[in-house]
Amino acid sequence: MTTLQAHGISCNLPSGFEGRIFQRTSVGGAVARPVAHFSTFALPADVADFGAGAVNLMAPQDIFSSLFEYGPESLGTALFAQNGMPRQLAPQDFSTITLRRGVPSQSGTQWFFTESGRPFTLYVVLGNHGLRNSLVPRVNALLGNVDVSQTGSTAP
Repeated sequence: MTTLQAHGISCNLPSGFEGRIFQRTSVGGAVARPVAHFSTFALPADVADFGAGAVNLMAPQDIFSSLFEYGPESLGTALFAQNGMPRQLAPQDFSTITLRRGVPSQSGTQWFFTESGRPFTLYVVLGNHGLRNSLVPRVNALLGNVDVSQTGSTAP
């Protein structure tokens, strides 16, 4: 099992997954935040934070996930009130209208939460909505292997 670790995020990748944890270069006055991408297909070199440039390459049986950290100004807001990353998603959590870029037959889910004092969103795309009953257990295996520590860009 491959283990990825950077920026206070770690993951023991389940079989069939690849991923990367990185922080983009700050541009202008914007502060770059950590992002983790996980997928069951080869990720291209240049993927947007929420999968643009990758989700259009997905086969029906593929999964793409993004874990994106927001800044400390998000802590304590209603959007990030859920404590802890969801570890068990259900097929009914996925919808064809949740996607940032609508690709026919794909579905997705998005969750905002605070984990270890850090605000995140989890965004997951399934290659085919009709296969969600078989794909969601694989997503859950991935989520069960992700760990977020207090050490990261938002930590004091």
